[in-house]
Amino acid sequence: MTKLLLGAHMSIGGGVHRAIERSCSIECTAMQIFVKNNMQWFAKPLEQAEITAFLQHAQRKQLSAAFAHANYLINLAATNPQFHTNSLRALTEELIRADQLELPFLVLHPGAHLGAGEDAGLEKIIASIDAVHACLPKKTKARLALETTAGQGSCLGCTFEQLATIIENVQEPERLRVCLDTAHVFAAGYDISTEAGTKKMFAEFDRKVGLERLVALHLNDSKTARGSRVDRHEHIGKGKIGPAAFRFIMRDRRFRKIPKVLETPKGKELIEDVENMRTLRELAAE
Repeated sequence: MTKLLLGAHMSIGGGVHRAIERSCSIECTAMQIFVKNNMQWFAKPLEQAEITAFLQHAQRKQLSAAFAHANYLINLAATNPQFHTNSLRALTEELIRADQLELPFLVLHPGAHLGAGEDAGLEKIIASIDAVHACLPKKTKARLALETTAGQGSCLGCTFEQLATIIENVQEPERLRVCLDTAHVFAAGYDISTEAGTKKMFAEFDRKVGLERLVALHLNDSKTARGSRVDRHEHIGKGKIGPAAFRFIMRDRRFRKIPKVLETPKGKELIEDVENMRTLRELAAE
Protein backbone atom coordinates (compact mmCIF):
# COMPACT_ATOMS: atom_id res chain seq x y z
CA MET A 1 0.00 0.00 0.00
CA THR A 2 2.92 2.38 0.59
CA LYS A 3 3.67 2.20 -3.14
CA LEU A 4 0.32 3.77 -4.02
CA LEU A 5 0.75 7.22 -5.60
CA LEU A 6 -1.33 8.90 -2.94
CA GLY A 7 -1.08 12.22 -1.15
CA ALA A 8 -2.61 15.64 -0.73
CA HIS A 9 -2.33 19.29 -1.66
CA MET A 10 0.25 20.82 0.66
CA SER A 11 0.93 24.35 1.83
CA ILE A 12 4.14 26.07 0.71
CA GLY A 13 4.10 28.36 3.74
CA GLY A 14 7.69 29.03 4.78
CA GLY A 15 9.03 28.09 1.35
CA VAL A 16 8.23 25.56 -1.37
CA HIS A 17 10.57 23.00 0.23
CA ARG A 18 8.41 22.95 3.37
CA ALA A 19 5.66 21.26 1.37
CA ILE A 20 7.95 18.25 0.97
CA GLU A 21 8.43 18.04 4.74
CA ARG A 22 4.68 18.28 5.37
CA SER A 23 3.97 15.56 2.81
CA CYS A 24 6.59 13.19 4.16
CA SER A 25 5.46 13.75 7.75
CA ILE A 26 2.23 11.88 6.92
CA GLU A 27 3.80 9.37 4.51
CA CYS A 28 2.49 10.79 1.24
CA THR A 29 3.94 9.40 -1.98
CA ALA A 30 2.38 12.15 -4.12
CA MET A 31 1.97 15.89 -3.61
CA GLN A 32 0.32 18.90 -5.20
CA ILE A 33 1.42 22.47 -4.43
CA PHE A 34 0.92 26.05 -5.53
CA VAL A 35 4.11 27.57 -6.91
CA LYS A 36 3.33 30.94 -5.28
CA ASN A 37 0.61 32.57 -3.18
CA ASN A 38 -2.56 31.33 -4.85
CA MET A 39 -4.54 34.51 -4.18
CA GLN A 40 -2.06 36.95 -5.67
CA TRP A 41 -1.51 37.62 -9.36
CA PHE A 42 2.25 37.79 -9.34
CA ALA A 43 5.28 37.08 -7.19
CA LYS A 44 8.96 37.85 -7.36
CA PRO A 45 10.89 35.22 -9.35
CA LEU A 46 12.08 32.15 -7.48
CA GLU A 47 15.59 32.60 -6.17
CA GLN A 48 18.12 29.91 -6.98
CA ALA A 49 18.43 29.09 -3.28
CA GLU A 50 14.68 28.33 -3.14
CA ILE A 51 14.87 26.14 -6.22
CA THR A 52 17.87 24.25 -4.87
CA ALA A 53 16.24 23.79 -1.45
CA PHE A 54 13.30 22.11 -3.18
CA LEU A 55 15.18 20.01 -5.74
CA GLN A 56 17.90 18.82 -3.37
CA HIS A 57 15.76 18.35 -0.27
CA ALA A 58 16.79 15.20 1.58
CA GLN A 59 13.20 13.89 1.52
CA ARG A 60 12.38 14.78 -2.09
CA LYS A 61 12.94 11.23 -3.34
CA GLN A 62 10.36 9.89 -0.90
CA LEU A 63 7.74 11.49 -3.14
CA SER A 64 7.20 9.48 -6.31
CA ALA A 65 5.08 12.25 -7.83
CA ALA A 66 4.82 16.00 -7.33
CA PHE A 67 2.99 18.56 -9.43
CA ALA A 68 1.55 22.07 -9.27
CA HIS A 69 -1.82 23.80 -9.31
CA ALA A 70 -2.32 27.26 -10.82
CA ASN A 71 -3.68 30.12 -8.73
CA TYR A 72 -7.43 30.65 -8.60
CA LEU A 73 -7.40 34.20 -10.04
CA ILE A 74 -6.45 33.03 -13.52
CA ASN A 75 -9.35 33.05 -16.00
CA LEU A 76 -8.39 32.43 -19.63
CA ALA A 77 -11.93 33.34 -20.73
CA ALA A 78 -11.99 36.67 -18.85
CA THR A 79 -13.96 39.44 -20.56
CA ASN A 80 -12.22 42.28 -18.73
CA PRO A 81 -9.10 43.18 -20.79
CA GLN A 82 -6.83 43.84 -17.79
CA PHE A 83 -8.02 40.70 -16.03
CA HIS A 84 -7.33 38.68 -19.15
CA THR A 85 -3.87 40.21 -19.59
CA ASN A 86 -3.07 39.42 -15.95
CA SER A 87 -4.27 35.84 -16.46
CA LEU A 88 -1.98 35.27 -19.43
CA ARG A 89 1.04 36.71 -17.65
CA ALA A 90 0.32 34.85 -14.40
CA LEU A 91 -0.13 31.50 -16.14
CA THR A 92 3.05 31.95 -18.16
CA GLU A 93 5.04 32.82 -15.04
CA GLU A 94 3.59 29.91 -13.06
CA LEU A 95 4.45 27.43 -15.80
CA ILE A 96 8.01 28.74 -15.72
CA ARG A 97 8.11 28.38 -11.91
CA ALA A 98 6.76 24.82 -12.15
CA ASP A 99 9.44 24.04 -14.72
CA GLN A 100 12.18 25.48 -12.50
CA LEU A 101 10.99 23.13 -9.73
CA GLU A 102 11.03 20.25 -12.24
CA LEU A 103 7.30 19.66 -11.81
CA PRO A 104 5.84 17.91 -14.88
CA PHE A 105 2.58 19.82 -15.12
CA LEU A 106 0.44 22.65 -13.74
CA VAL A 107 -3.25 21.95 -13.12
CA LEU A 108 -5.56 24.71 -14.35
CA HIS A 109 -9.29 25.43 -14.22
CA PRO A 110 -9.95 26.31 -17.90
CA GLY A 111 -11.93 29.50 -17.25
CA ALA A 112 -15.37 31.11 -16.88
CA HIS A 113 -17.12 32.91 -19.74
CA LEU A 114 -18.86 35.40 -17.38
CA GLY A 115 -21.93 35.75 -19.57
CA ALA A 116 -20.22 35.80 -22.96
CA GLY A 117 -21.55 32.32 -23.71
CA GLU A 118 -20.01 28.86 -23.92
CA ASP A 119 -18.79 29.09 -27.50
CA ALA A 120 -17.18 32.50 -27.03
CA GLY A 121 -15.61 31.35 -23.77
CA LEU A 122 -14.12 28.23 -25.30
CA GLU A 123 -12.73 30.21 -28.23
CA LYS A 124 -11.05 32.63 -25.84
CA ILE A 125 -9.57 29.82 -23.76
CA ILE A 126 -8.15 28.20 -26.90
CA ALA A 127 -6.62 31.49 -28.08
CA SER A 128 -5.27 32.16 -24.59
CA ILE A 129 -3.54 28.78 -24.33
CA ASP A 130 -1.94 29.38 -27.72
CA ALA A 131 -0.75 32.81 -26.56
CA VAL A 132 0.77 31.37 -23.37
CA HIS A 133 2.52 28.57 -25.24
CA ALA A 134 3.92 31.12 -27.69
CA CYS A 135 5.42 33.15 -24.81
CA LEU A 136 7.05 30.24 -22.99
CA PRO A 137 10.77 29.62 -23.45
CA LYS A 138 11.29 26.70 -25.85
CA LYS A 139 13.08 24.67 -23.18
CA THR A 140 10.04 24.70 -20.85
CA LYS A 141 8.97 21.11 -20.15
CA ALA A 142 6.08 21.72 -17.72
CA ARG A 143 2.69 21.05 -19.30
CA LEU A 144 -0.78 22.46 -18.70
CA ALA A 145 -3.25 19.97 -17.24
CA LEU A 146 -6.84 21.14 -17.72
CA GLU A 147 -8.99 20.24 -14.73
CA THR A 148 -12.57 19.00 -14.92
CA THR A 149 -14.80 21.55 -13.19
CA ALA A 150 -18.14 21.45 -11.37
CA GLY A 151 -19.65 23.98 -13.78
CA GLN A 152 -20.32 26.47 -11.01
CA GLY A 153 -21.53 29.80 -12.36
CA SER A 154 -20.20 30.15 -15.91
CA CYS A 155 -17.16 27.89 -15.40
CA LEU A 156 -16.18 25.87 -18.46
CA GLY A 157 -14.60 22.43 -18.45
CA CYS A 158 -17.53 20.72 -16.72
CA THR A 159 -18.19 18.38 -19.64
CA PHE A 160 -15.77 16.12 -21.44
CA GLU A 161 -16.99 17.66 -24.70
CA GLN A 162 -15.79 21.09 -23.59
CA LEU A 163 -12.36 19.75 -22.66
CA ALA A 164 -12.15 17.90 -25.99
CA THR A 165 -13.05 21.10 -27.87
CA ILE A 166 -10.18 22.95 -26.21
CA ILE A 167 -7.66 20.17 -26.79
CA GLU A 168 -8.66 19.58 -30.41
CA ASN A 169 -8.47 23.26 -31.37
CA VAL A 170 -5.28 24.55 -29.76
CA GLN A 171 -2.24 24.81 -32.02
CA GLU A 172 -0.18 22.39 -29.93
CA PRO A 173 -2.57 19.79 -28.45
CA GLU A 174 0.37 17.54 -27.55
CA ARG A 175 1.26 20.04 -24.80
CA LEU A 176 -2.05 19.60 -22.94
CA ARG A 177 -2.90 17.07 -20.25
CA VAL A 178 -5.99 16.55 -18.04
CA CYS A 179 -6.65 16.26 -14.31
CA LEU A 180 -9.95 14.68 -13.23
CA ASP A 181 -11.59 15.75 -9.97
CA THR A 182 -14.15 13.30 -8.59
CA ALA A 183 -16.17 15.93 -6.72
CA HIS A 184 -16.28 18.14 -9.80
CA VAL A 185 -17.45 15.49 -12.27
CA PHE A 186 -20.12 14.39 -9.78
CA ALA A 187 -21.37 17.95 -9.22
CA ALA A 188 -21.28 18.46 -13.00
CA GLY A 189 -23.76 15.60 -13.40
CA TYR A 190 -21.76 12.41 -13.98
CA ASP A 191 -23.12 9.58 -11.81
CA ILE A 192 -20.16 8.01 -10.01
CA SER A 193 -22.10 6.90 -6.91
CA THR A 194 -21.77 3.26 -8.02
CA GLU A 195 -18.98 1.17 -9.52
CA ALA A 196 -20.99 0.75 -12.74
CA GLY A 197 -21.52 4.50 -12.97
CA THR A 198 -17.83 5.17 -12.37
CA LYS A 199 -16.84 2.69 -15.08
CA LYS A 200 -19.27 4.38 -17.46
CA MET A 201 -17.87 7.84 -16.66
CA PHE A 202 -14.29 6.77 -17.34
CA ALA A 203 -15.34 5.02 -20.56
CA GLU A 204 -16.93 8.27 -21.74
CA PHE A 205 -13.84 10.22 -20.67
CA ASP A 206 -11.69 7.83 -22.70
CA ARG A 207 -13.88 8.20 -25.81
CA LYS A 208 -14.06 11.98 -25.72
CA VAL A 209 -10.77 13.06 -24.13
CA GLY A 210 -8.54 9.99 -23.94
CA LEU A 211 -7.17 8.24 -20.87
CA GLU A 212 -3.68 8.74 -22.28
CA ARG A 213 -4.04 12.46 -21.40
CA LEU A 214 -4.99 11.78 -17.76
CA VAL A 215 -2.03 12.70 -15.53
CA ALA A 216 -3.64 13.32 -12.12
CA LEU A 217 -6.72 12.50 -10.07
CA HIS A 218 -8.15 14.77 -7.39
CA LEU A 219 -9.88 12.44 -4.94
CA ASN A 220 -12.58 14.43 -3.19
CA ASP A 221 -16.04 13.43 -2.03
CA SER A 222 -18.82 16.00 -2.56
CA LYS A 223 -20.91 17.91 -0.03
CA THR A 224 -23.44 18.65 -2.76
CA ALA A 225 -25.73 16.43 -4.84
CA ARG A 226 -25.02 15.10 -8.31
CA GLY A 227 -25.71 17.76 -10.92
CA SER A 228 -25.74 20.58 -8.34
CA ARG A 229 -22.90 22.38 -10.13
CA VAL A 230 -21.71 23.50 -6.70
CA ASP A 231 -18.05 22.87 -5.87
CA ARG A 232 -17.82 21.76 -2.22
CA HIS A 233 -15.36 19.06 -1.19
CA GLU A 234 -16.05 16.49 1.55
CA HIS A 235 -13.98 13.78 3.23
CA ILE A 236 -13.76 10.41 1.49
CA GLY A 237 -16.87 8.29 1.99
CA LYS A 238 -18.68 11.00 3.97
CA GLY A 239 -20.22 12.89 1.08
CA LYS A 240 -22.82 12.32 -1.61
CA ILE A 241 -20.50 10.21 -3.81
CA GLY A 242 -19.83 7.46 -1.29
CA PRO A 243 -17.05 4.85 -1.33
CA ALA A 244 -17.77 2.97 -4.59
CA ALA A 245 -16.02 5.42 -6.95
CA PHE A 246 -12.94 5.64 -4.76
CA ARG A 247 -12.72 1.86 -4.38
CA PHE A 248 -12.88 1.50 -8.16
CA ILE A 249 -10.20 4.15 -8.77
CA MET A 250 -7.86 2.80 -6.09
CA ARG A 251 -8.11 -0.76 -7.45
CA ASP A 252 -8.08 -0.16 -11.22
CA ARG A 253 -4.66 -0.98 -12.69
CA ARG A 254 -5.00 1.76 -15.32
CA PHE A 255 -4.64 4.39 -12.59
CA ARG A 256 -1.77 2.78 -10.68
CA LYS A 257 0.85 5.17 -12.07
CA ILE A 258 -1.38 8.24 -11.90
CA PRO A 259 -0.91 10.40 -8.77
CA LYS A 260 -4.00 10.74 -6.62
CA VAL A 261 -4.22 13.73 -4.28
CA LEU A 262 -6.74 14.95 -1.74
CA GLU A 263 -8.09 18.50 -1.66
CA THR A 264 -10.32 17.98 1.35
CA PRO A 265 -10.65 20.34 4.36
CA LYS A 266 -7.91 20.03 6.99
CA GLY A 267 -6.14 21.66 9.88
CA LYS A 268 -2.45 22.37 10.43
CA GLU A 269 -1.85 18.96 11.99
CA LEU A 270 -2.99 17.22 8.75
CA ILE A 271 -4.98 14.66 10.75
CA GLU A 272 -7.78 14.75 8.18
CA ASP A 273 -5.35 13.90 5.37
CA VAL A 274 -4.08 10.93 7.37
CA GLU A 275 -7.62 9.65 7.93
CA ASN A 276 -8.63 10.11 4.30
CA MET A 277 -5.51 8.35 3.02
CA ARG A 278 -6.14 5.50 5.47
CA THR A 279 -9.66 5.16 4.07
CA LEU A 280 -8.36 5.11 0.49
CA ARG A 281 -5.70 2.52 1.30
CA GLU A 282 -8.33 0.32 2.94
CA LEU A 283 -10.51 0.61 -0.17
CA ALA A 284 -7.50 -0.33 -2.33
CA ALA A 285 -6.89 -3.41 -0.20
CA GLU A 286 -10.47 -4.69 -0.27
